[in-house]
Amino acid sequence: MSTADFAGLVECTRSLTDGRDTSVSLVRASLERIAATQDTINAFRCVRAEAALREAEEADRRLAAGERLPLLGVPIAVKDDTDVAGLPTRFGCDGEDQPKSADGELVRRLRAAGAVIVGKTNACELGQWPFTEGAFGATRNPWNTAHSPGGSSGGSAAAVAAGLVPAAVGSDGGGSIRIPAAWTHLVGIKPQRGRVSLHPYTDAFQGLTVNGPLARTVADAALLLDVLAGAHPTDVGRPAPIDASAACRREPGRLRIAVAWRPPLTLTGTRVHRDVRRAVAGIAETLARLGHHVEEARPRYGLIGLSFVPRAAAGVTDAAARHAVPHLLDPRTRSTVRTGRRLGGRVLGIARGREPRQHRRIGGIYDTYDVVLTPTTAVPPPRVGDFDGLSAWRTDTAMVAACPYAWPWNALGWPAVNVPAGLTPDGLPVGAQLLGPDSGEELLISLAAQLEAELRWPRLHPALGSTSRTPVEQ
Repeated sequence: MSTADFAGLVECTRSLTDGRDTSVSLVRASLERIAATQDTINAFRCVRAEAALREAEEADRRLAAGERLPLLGVPIAVKDDTDVAGLPTRFGCDGEDQPKSADGELVRRLRAAGAVIVGKTNACELGQWPFTEGAFGATRNPWNTAHSPGGSSGGSAAAVAAGLVPAAVGSDGGGSIRIPAAWTHLVGIKPQRGRVSLHPYTDAFQGLTVNGPLARTVADAALLLDVLAGAHPTDVGRPAPIDASAACRREPGRLRIAVAWRPPLTLTGTRVHRDVRRAVAGIAETLARLGHHVEEARPRYGLIGLSFVPRAAAGVTDAAARHAVPHLLDPRTRSTVRTGRRLGGRVLGIARGREPRQHRRIGGIYDTYDVVLTPTTAVPPPRVGDFDGLSAWRTDTAMVAACPYAWPWNALGWPAVNVPAGLTPDGLPVGAQLLGPDSGEELLISLAAQLEAELRWPRLHPALGSTSRTPVEQ
């Protein structure tokens, strides 16, 4: 692949507007790259080749007529938990499923902005795990195909990191955008709850799950978030509008930033890997060099896990009921479904009812600081197959130990952004997480853009080939 294959969303939009490219050429190149890497990366669950090329031809006619839309003619991928008319929504589950009769609101907004959806990306079963392996094979990390890109939005992350599409949509119920973004050297935004409509689904995973962008640059992620943001008429709990693209062009000002190394209590003996700690400490040092006040502090997490677990288990139970024949589900999923049934009703009600108290307790850190910085994960990307053969309990324990930092912000519903923090000595990406208060996306995006301008992380991309450890610099 050439560096031109890694053109971003903003760059593609400009090349189409200026007439330097056509939508057909961009979409055809995307489809060719997908086909060339499907046996190795396995980023896509299904591809809309013929439909996407027809839509690209129509986009070129509209561009030639002078029409301008934010993403007119640009190829985009969506995760396979998102409804696209004419395709089933499998969400990592084996078994047959009927094609959807209508687009979800997220896809409707992408089409209204002119995007060409080239396909649906692979995900682990019902989005439960920080790896993307299951009924549709293992999705592999473009930086080193022996390793996982993470999950559950691993297909979307791998597609962007490998240059198959300029940006993609993922979902995040416990870190499922931020974790694969960290492990594939991407920007991943978990928006404020309600920022991006989930229609026709409501209250996904008991309020834990949101949809958001994965991209190589902050500007690309911000543009995609602006396109996705907005409510369906039936949605409730709508946050005030933001302008993410404008935020990424603003200086954040001098901020007070808390570096929080200790995660919430998980009883897993979590320790931050030395390569992750070194990388995130480097981000903290950069922030201090940029003039921000940076010091160690820790949110008062309390026993937030007692709130998260019933909600997550009930969410899996609800999602499983909409999907495959029960005996085709992974045994670990069936175990979680049983847990979700036990923790439903009163226990779930108590768990959800604690959220306002958690907002006050954990949000107290924003009385002193503007942003919280943590590692996104405790470890670098695991190898493909590391979780094979584990029981449900051992899988949960292993994944919480590896990824203890992301999920509290899902319980709170607040925004977070993963930024690339560099590569380990083995050439594997790791990330740092910027955590904000209620509806704090604009501040996080502005700070992420400042970091990107200083660190220039988009210049690096993987040298695709197999288990290469040598990144390519643009």
